[in-house]
Amino acid sequence: MSQDSSAPHTATSAKIDSTVPHSARIWNYWLGGKDNYPVDQAAGDAFQEVFAQITDLARGSRAFLGRAVRHLAGETGIRQFLDIGTGLPTVDNTHETAQRVAPGARVVYVDNDPLVLAHARVLLTSTPEGATDYVDADLRDPATVLREAARTLDLTRPVALTLMQVTGHIADYDEARRVVGTLMAALPSGSCLAFNDSVDTNKANAEATRLYNESGAAPYHLRSPRQLAGFFEGLELLAPGVVPIDDWRPDPEAARSSGDVIALGGVARKS
Repeated sequence: MSQDSSAPHTATSAKIDSTVPHSARIWNYWLGGKDNYPVDQAAGDAFQEVFAQITDLARGSRAFLGRAVRHLAGETGIRQFLDIGTGLPTVDNTHETAQRVAPGARVVYVDNDPLVLAHARVLLTSTPEGATDYVDADLRDPATVLREAARTLDLTRPVALTLMQVTGHIADYDEARRVVGTLMAALPSGSCLAFNDSVDTNKANAEATRLYNESGAAPYHLRSPRQLAGFFEGLELLAPGVVPIDDWRPDPEAARSSGDVIALGGVARKS
Protein backbone atom coordinates (compact mmCIF):
# COMPACT_ATOMS: atom_id res chain seq x y z
CA MET A 1 0.00 0.00 0.00
CA SER A 2 1.13 3.54 -0.58
CA GLN A 3 1.47 6.32 1.95
CA ASP A 4 -1.24 8.95 1.87
CA SER A 5 0.19 12.42 1.42
CA SER A 6 -1.99 13.83 4.19
CA ALA A 7 -0.70 14.23 7.75
CA PRO A 8 -2.37 14.47 11.17
CA HIS A 9 -4.08 17.86 11.41
CA THR A 10 -3.84 18.35 15.15
CA ALA A 11 -0.95 18.11 17.54
CA THR A 12 -0.62 15.53 20.27
CA SER A 13 -2.72 16.81 23.18
CA ALA A 14 -0.57 15.31 25.95
CA LYS A 15 2.67 13.47 26.57
CA ILE A 16 2.58 9.71 26.87
CA ASP A 17 2.21 8.74 30.54
CA SER A 18 3.58 5.26 31.14
CA THR A 19 2.78 5.36 34.86
CA VAL A 20 -1.01 5.22 34.50
CA PRO A 21 -2.85 2.41 32.67
CA HIS A 22 -4.61 3.47 29.49
CA SER A 23 -7.50 1.66 27.81
CA ALA A 24 -6.05 1.74 24.28
CA ARG A 25 -2.81 0.16 25.46
CA ILE A 26 -4.62 -2.38 27.67
CA TRP A 27 -6.77 -3.48 24.74
CA ASN A 28 -3.61 -3.77 22.66
CA TYR A 29 -2.21 -6.06 25.38
CA TRP A 30 -5.36 -8.20 25.43
CA LEU A 31 -5.17 -8.52 21.64
CA GLY A 32 -1.60 -9.77 21.88
CA GLY A 33 0.08 -6.54 20.78
CA LYS A 34 3.35 -5.07 22.01
CA ASP A 35 2.45 -1.37 22.18
CA ASN A 36 1.86 -1.26 25.92
CA TYR A 37 3.71 -0.70 29.19
CA PRO A 38 4.10 -2.79 32.37
CA VAL A 39 1.41 -0.69 34.06
CA ASP A 40 -1.02 -1.62 31.26
CA GLN A 41 -0.07 -5.28 31.46
CA ALA A 42 -0.63 -5.27 35.23
CA ALA A 43 -4.04 -3.66 34.84
CA GLY A 44 -4.95 -6.08 32.05
CA ASP A 45 -3.88 -9.08 34.09
CA ALA A 46 -5.79 -7.87 37.15
CA PHE A 47 -8.92 -7.44 35.02
CA GLN A 48 -8.53 -10.90 33.52
CA GLU A 49 -8.13 -12.50 36.95
CA VAL A 50 -11.66 -11.38 37.77
CA PHE A 51 -13.15 -11.63 34.27
CA ALA A 52 -11.37 -14.35 32.28
CA GLN A 53 -13.44 -13.72 29.14
CA ILE A 54 -12.01 -10.26 28.55
CA THR A 55 -9.68 -11.48 25.80
CA ASP A 56 -12.70 -13.12 24.12
CA LEU A 57 -14.44 -9.76 24.31
CA ALA A 58 -11.48 -7.88 22.81
CA ARG A 59 -11.12 -10.34 19.96
CA GLY A 60 -14.87 -10.59 19.45
CA SER A 61 -15.22 -6.82 19.21
CA ARG A 62 -12.43 -6.70 16.65
CA ALA A 63 -14.03 -9.46 14.61
CA PHE A 64 -17.42 -7.72 14.77
CA LEU A 65 -15.83 -4.53 13.42
CA GLY A 66 -14.34 -6.45 10.52
CA ARG A 67 -17.63 -8.10 9.58
CA ALA A 68 -19.53 -4.82 9.85
CA VAL A 69 -17.01 -2.92 7.70
CA ARG A 70 -16.99 -5.69 5.08
CA HIS A 71 -20.77 -5.57 4.91
CA LEU A 72 -20.92 -1.79 4.74
CA ALA A 73 -18.24 -1.52 2.05
CA GLY A 74 -19.62 -4.47 0.14
CA GLU A 75 -23.37 -4.99 0.27
CA THR A 76 -24.24 -1.47 1.44
CA GLY A 77 -21.79 0.28 -0.88
CA ILE A 78 -20.49 2.84 1.63
CA ARG A 79 -17.14 4.33 0.67
CA GLN A 80 -16.43 6.54 3.70
CA PHE A 81 -15.73 5.49 7.29
CA LEU A 82 -15.36 7.51 10.49
CA ASP A 83 -13.77 5.24 13.10
CA ILE A 84 -13.85 6.88 16.56
CA GLY A 85 -11.91 5.36 19.42
CA THR A 86 -9.85 3.31 17.01
CA GLY A 87 -7.12 2.45 19.51
CA LEU A 88 -3.69 1.21 18.53
CA PRO A 89 -3.20 -0.29 15.08
CA THR A 90 -3.39 -4.05 14.72
CA VAL A 91 -4.18 -6.45 11.88
CA ASP A 92 -7.17 -5.76 9.63
CA ASN A 93 -7.69 -2.15 10.62
CA THR A 94 -10.80 -0.43 9.26
CA HIS A 95 -9.05 1.02 6.22
CA GLU A 96 -7.47 -2.32 5.32
CA THR A 97 -10.79 -4.14 5.56
CA ALA A 98 -12.74 -1.46 3.68
CA GLN A 99 -10.15 -0.97 0.94
CA ARG A 100 -9.85 -4.71 0.42
CA VAL A 101 -13.49 -4.58 -0.67
CA ALA A 102 -13.46 -1.09 -2.21
CA PRO A 103 -9.96 0.27 -2.98
CA GLY A 104 -11.30 3.83 -3.22
CA ALA A 105 -12.68 3.86 0.33
CA ARG A 106 -11.75 6.83 2.52
CA VAL A 107 -11.22 6.32 6.26
CA VAL A 108 -10.68 8.77 9.12
CA TYR A 109 -9.53 7.46 12.49
CA VAL A 110 -10.22 9.43 15.68
CA ASP A 111 -8.55 8.94 19.05
CA ASN A 112 -7.04 11.12 21.75
CA ASP A 113 -4.26 8.89 23.05
CA PRO A 114 -0.73 10.20 22.39
CA LEU A 115 0.64 6.71 21.79
CA VAL A 116 -1.99 6.14 19.11
CA LEU A 117 -0.98 9.45 17.52
CA ALA A 118 2.65 8.32 17.59
CA HIS A 119 1.59 5.33 15.47
CA ALA A 120 -0.49 7.46 13.09
CA ARG A 121 1.87 6.86 10.19
CA VAL A 122 0.88 3.19 10.35
CA LEU A 123 -2.78 4.15 10.11
CA LEU A 124 -2.09 6.64 7.33
CA THR A 125 -1.30 4.01 4.73
CA SER A 126 -3.81 3.68 1.95
CA THR A 127 -4.43 2.31 -1.48
CA PRO A 128 -3.58 4.83 -4.22
CA GLU A 129 -7.29 5.16 -5.01
CA GLY A 130 -8.43 5.78 -1.42
CA ALA A 131 -7.33 7.84 1.57
CA THR A 132 -6.79 7.50 5.29
CA ASP A 133 -6.25 10.16 7.92
CA TYR A 134 -5.98 10.49 11.69
CA VAL A 135 -7.69 13.08 13.91
CA ASP A 136 -6.48 13.74 17.45
CA ALA A 137 -9.79 14.50 19.15
CA ASP A 138 -12.15 13.37 21.89
CA LEU A 139 -15.44 11.59 21.23
CA ARG A 140 -17.05 14.03 23.68
CA ASP A 141 -16.25 16.89 21.29
CA PRO A 142 -18.25 15.92 18.19
CA ALA A 143 -17.92 19.38 16.64
CA THR A 144 -14.13 19.02 16.44
CA VAL A 145 -14.40 15.43 15.24
CA LEU A 146 -16.71 16.43 12.40
CA ARG A 147 -14.76 19.55 11.44
CA GLU A 148 -11.46 17.65 11.21
CA ALA A 149 -13.00 14.60 9.52
CA ALA A 150 -14.42 16.85 6.81
CA ARG A 151 -10.87 17.48 5.59
CA THR A 152 -10.82 13.93 4.24
CA LEU A 153 -14.46 12.84 4.08
CA ASP A 154 -17.28 14.38 2.04
CA LEU A 155 -19.96 14.75 4.70
CA THR A 156 -22.62 15.34 2.04
CA ARG A 157 -22.25 11.68 1.04
CA PRO A 158 -22.98 8.58 3.19
CA VAL A 159 -20.52 7.81 5.96
CA ALA A 160 -20.28 4.76 8.23
CA LEU A 161 -19.67 5.81 11.84
CA THR A 162 -18.01 3.03 13.86
CA LEU A 163 -17.99 3.07 17.66
CA MET A 164 -16.54 -0.07 19.19
CA GLN A 165 -16.29 -0.36 22.98
CA VAL A 166 -15.87 3.39 23.40
CA THR A 167 -19.10 5.07 24.55
CA GLY A 168 -18.61 3.71 28.08
CA HIS A 169 -15.93 6.37 28.53
CA ILE A 170 -18.79 8.87 28.78
CA ALA A 171 -20.19 8.47 32.29
CA ASP A 172 -23.62 9.97 31.73
CA TYR A 173 -25.86 7.86 29.49
CA ASP A 174 -27.90 10.80 28.23
CA GLU A 175 -24.71 12.63 27.32
CA ALA A 176 -23.39 9.56 25.49
CA ARG A 177 -26.65 9.35 23.53
CA ARG A 178 -26.42 13.08 22.75
CA VAL A 179 -22.88 12.73 21.39
CA VAL A 180 -23.76 9.82 19.13
CA GLY A 181 -26.95 11.59 18.05
CA THR A 182 -25.01 14.74 17.19
CA LEU A 183 -22.58 12.79 15.04
CA MET A 184 -25.32 10.93 13.19
CA ALA A 185 -27.37 14.11 12.72
CA ALA A 186 -24.43 15.66 10.84
CA LEU A 187 -24.26 12.74 8.41
CA PRO A 188 -26.57 12.48 5.38
CA SER A 189 -29.26 9.96 4.57
CA GLY A 190 -27.80 6.56 3.79
CA SER A 191 -25.14 6.85 6.48
CA CYS A 192 -24.80 3.99 8.96
CA LEU A 193 -23.90 3.43 12.60
CA ALA A 194 -21.88 0.31 13.49
CA PHE A 195 -21.74 0.02 17.26
CA ASN A 196 -20.94 -2.41 20.04
CA ASP A 197 -20.38 -2.09 23.77
CA SER A 198 -20.38 -4.18 26.92
CA VAL A 199 -23.46 -5.02 28.95
CA ASP A 200 -23.74 -4.66 32.72
CA THR A 201 -25.45 -8.03 33.17
CA ASN A 202 -22.26 -10.08 33.42
CA LYS A 203 -21.33 -10.00 37.11
CA ALA A 204 -17.67 -10.85 36.60
CA ASN A 205 -17.23 -8.12 33.99
CA ALA A 206 -19.04 -5.63 36.21
CA GLU A 207 -16.75 -6.43 39.17
CA ALA A 208 -13.60 -6.33 37.04
CA THR A 209 -14.69 -2.98 35.61
CA ARG A 210 -15.31 -1.62 39.11
CA LEU A 211 -11.81 -2.57 40.18
CA TYR A 212 -10.37 -1.20 36.93
CA ASN A 213 -12.07 2.14 37.56
CA GLU A 214 -10.29 2.31 40.91
CA SER A 215 -6.85 1.78 39.31
CA GLY A 216 -6.38 5.36 38.17
CA ALA A 217 -7.28 4.63 34.56
CA ALA A 218 -10.00 6.62 32.81
CA PRO A 219 -13.24 5.06 34.13
CA TYR A 220 -15.46 2.92 31.94
CA HIS A 221 -19.21 2.51 32.43
CA LEU A 222 -21.17 -0.58 31.42
CA ARG A 223 -24.75 -0.21 30.16
CA SER A 224 -27.89 -2.32 30.27
CA PRO A 225 -29.05 -4.09 27.09
CA ARG A 226 -31.93 -1.62 26.84
CA GLN A 227 -29.54 1.32 27.08
CA LEU A 228 -27.28 -0.08 24.37
CA ALA A 229 -30.26 -0.60 22.08
CA GLY A 230 -31.14 3.06 22.68
CA PHE A 231 -28.11 4.23 20.69
CA PHE A 232 -29.89 2.99 17.56
CA GLU A 233 -33.12 4.87 18.23
CA GLY A 234 -34.39 6.63 15.11
CA LEU A 235 -32.29 4.47 12.79
CA GLU A 236 -33.25 1.47 10.66
CA LEU A 237 -31.60 -1.61 12.14
CA LEU A 238 -30.15 -4.11 9.71
CA ALA A 239 -30.78 -7.79 10.38
CA PRO A 240 -30.26 -9.46 12.79
CA GLY A 241 -30.70 -6.33 14.97
CA VAL A 242 -28.95 -5.63 18.27
CA VAL A 243 -27.51 -9.01 19.26
CA PRO A 244 -24.49 -10.56 21.02
CA ILE A 245 -21.53 -9.52 18.90
CA ASP A 246 -20.61 -13.09 17.97
CA ASP A 247 -24.13 -13.54 16.57
CA TRP A 248 -24.02 -10.59 14.17
CA ARG A 249 -23.61 -12.18 10.72
CA PRO A 250 -20.94 -14.60 11.94
CA ASP A 251 -18.38 -16.11 9.59
CA PRO A 252 -19.09 -19.86 9.31
CA GLU A 253 -15.56 -20.85 10.30
CA ALA A 254 -15.18 -18.33 13.14
CA ALA A 255 -14.61 -19.45 16.71
CA ARG A 256 -17.44 -18.57 19.05
CA SER A 257 -17.13 -17.60 22.70
CA SER A 258 -19.17 -19.49 25.25
CA GLY A 259 -20.89 -18.35 28.41
CA ASP A 260 -22.92 -15.29 29.27
CA VAL A 261 -23.56 -12.43 26.88
CA ILE A 262 -20.72 -9.94 27.25
CA ALA A 263 -21.40 -7.32 24.59
CA LEU A 264 -24.17 -6.34 22.19
CA GLY A 265 -23.76 -4.80 18.78
CA GLY A 266 -25.55 -3.92 15.60
CA VAL A 267 -25.54 -1.89 12.42
CA ALA A 268 -28.25 0.60 11.50
CA ARG A 269 -28.98 2.93 8.57
CA LYS A 270 -30.10 6.54 8.64
CA SER A 271 -33.14 7.12 6.41
